[in-house]
Amino acid sequence: MFVNIHTHQPSKPEFITILNLNFSEAEKVFSSNEEGFYSVGFHPWFADEFSNELFHKLTNWAKDKRLTVIGECGLDKNSKVPINQQLFVLEKQILLSEKVEKPLVIHCVGFFNELLEIKKQFNPQQLWIIHGFRGKPELAKQVLKAGCALSFGEHFNIESVSVTPIDKLYVETDESSINIEEMYKQLSSIKLCNAEALNAGNRLLHI
Repeated sequence: MFVNIHTHQPSKPEFITILNLNFSEAEKVFSSNEEGFYSVGFHPWFADEFSNELFHKLTNWAKDKRLTVIGECGLDKNSKVPINQQLFVLEKQILLSEKVEKPLVIHCVGFFNELLEIKKQFNPQQLWIIHGFRGKPELAKQVLKAGCALSFGEHFNIESVSVTPIDKLYVETDESSINIEEMYKQLSSIKLCNAEALNAGNRLLHI
């Protein structure tokens, strides 16, 4: 079964998807009996929208088994939100992740040194998955050594895929229209294994 660990678009029934929701979408889902796997969080582009009220809602949703992953959250040099605010909001979500014992899906652009320093500081027990990783293999090795996992989407560095252990490699489509099955084919051909061997997503969801 192909698991898409991060997407903004509902997928075909034959695929298992962790659908990323904004807060208004999450309100509807978590006030209903709608089944599925979901992620919700404060994106660094919108960290200035953080409020105690919204964080209280996120905290309650995080107790729901349907909310599988916290995020996407993180740091982005292109965000108009001041870095201090981005850091504050990220740290709140790190603590929530630890409290409810659910992984974080991380969006990071241009602040990997800062992100890894935060990880060292917090020493989290929960998995951090860097989503949509496009960096060079040197950065991939650095991030992996720090204990993070990497998720690859439509655009990726082949060498970075090569150096990523299968048990630390996740697959996603994000906002792309590419088929998740095609992503598994591409990545498994680089890893010289069959697509079913890329099963980190299955283990994440305990399926």
